Amino acid sequence: MIEFKDVSKTYRVAKRKSGMGNAVKSFFSREYNTVHALQDVSFTVRDGECVGYIGPNGAGKSTTIKIMCGVLTPDGGECRIDGRIPYKERVAHVRDIGVVFGQRSQLWWDVPVIDSFDLIRDIYRVEEGVYRKNVKELTELLDLEEILQTPVRTLSLGQRMRCEIAASLLHDPKVLFLDEPTIGLDAVSKLAVRKFIRELNARKGTTIVLTTHDMQDIEALTERILFIGRGRILLDGKLSDVKKRISERKTMVITYQGEPPVLREEMKLVESGKGRMTVSFEPSELAVPGAISYFAAHTQLLDVLVSDITTEEMVAQMYKEYKL
Repeated sequence: MIEFKDVSKTYRVAKRKSGMGNAVKSFFSREYNTVHALQDVSFTVRDGECVGYIGPNGAGKSTTIKIMCGVLTPDGGECRIDGRIPYKERVAHVRDIGVVFGQRSQLWWDVPVIDSFDLIRDIYRVEEGVYRKNVKELTELLDLEEILQTPVRTLSLGQRMRCEIAASLLHDPKVLFLDEPTIGLDAVSKLAVRKFIRELNARKGTTIVLTTHDMQDIEALTERILFIGRGRILLDGKLSDVKKRISERKTMVITYQGEPPVLREEMKLVESGKGRMTVSFEPSELAVPGAISYFAAHTQLLDVLVSDITTEEMVAQMYKEYKL
């Protein structure tokens, strides 16, 4: 279990004006800005949960992850993971966690992937039998067979990210921290990574904390979200419940033949094209079956797709609501 209780973290950031003269002055007299990265942040993540941790740039997400990994020490409050304080019991703590940073690598650049895996095995002191079993399993699940003997520097971004995820799981961690794991990946690689993460969570019960700006990752992998802004947790709840709170409005896409139908007053036109129309409406004013019946009666209806507010729209609304 991950327990965050009233955690705060502040940075002092040096500032100076441009120019050589100001650069010289800064050696003798330096001014600082105080940045409150985290302010009394509290939350709990149960064992086996997969939680989305979202918010704008500079909100405090990476600082939170670094504290949970034991890299940073908070100024106040307490963080416990499986009963341990990460920044006080780092050696014991890191044996039970895995970390993937989308823009940083834990693999050695100029050696084959399998050599990096061997080095990680020695660092974590993984038993040989467990290591071989995990390499075989991860190679099959992430389709790494053809690239294990390839130097990391020659891999594509998608190939490298799959290897990064495998490397973070060689020692069977109980908790996995994923920071932008699909950044820059093509559609095929994203789907493969998402599928693997879902299977890992379901099969091994690995606790997963996912930070990302890709809302499709959040939609595909998590049921619960933590929304952070200006160093504070602004919202904590199920993704479906948050969507309903932000807006219960339905979006309907219809495909039809012939003339476009005249909309009812409860409907709002979102988009219109040849033989295709997108409308939105409030279920309290017009029920979905009623909307479908109306279009079926007033046009030659070919197809209907009904959806709730998208995760991207939900996050955009939250940014406006909290003025982020």
